[in-house]
Amino acid sequence: MTKIVLEQPSEADVDIIHRVLTTTYWSPGIPRETVARACENSICVIARDERGELIGFARVVSDKATFAWLCDVIVLSGRQGRGLGRALVQMLQQHEELQGLRRWLLGTKDAHGVYEPLGFTSVDAPERLMQIKNPNPYGRPAS
Repeated sequence: MTKIVLEQPSEADVDIIHRVLTTTYWSPGIPRETVARACENSICVIARDERGELIGFARVVSDKATFAWLCDVIVLSGRQGRGLGRALVQMLQQHEELQGLRRWLLGTKDAHGVYEPLGFTSVDAPERLMQIKNPNPYGRPAS
């Protein structure tokens, strides 16, 4: 039975999260200490299997008043395609400190179908958004 809990990841969890994130298109080569610091400064949710092992993770960066950025939604290989990623996001959307926000954002290359049923849509006016982008922050270019 899968259990989804709102909690900060343990050191062992960070090892798993780091191992997965370092191979993703959005954070190739990310250092472990960066993952740990990102988790410490975010609201995190974890999915665990019947043995208590981490099988999924997501986090939100927020001011808890107006804005939330959903990021690092991961589901371990072999556990994908069962709605776990969506359940992780729903847990964050229901978090008491994230109610009444003006805007939630996320970035995705290929998982629009996961997020659309949860209310996410394309940005209305992308020309209004700007960024400063470091294409190679961890020594490996993002794809």
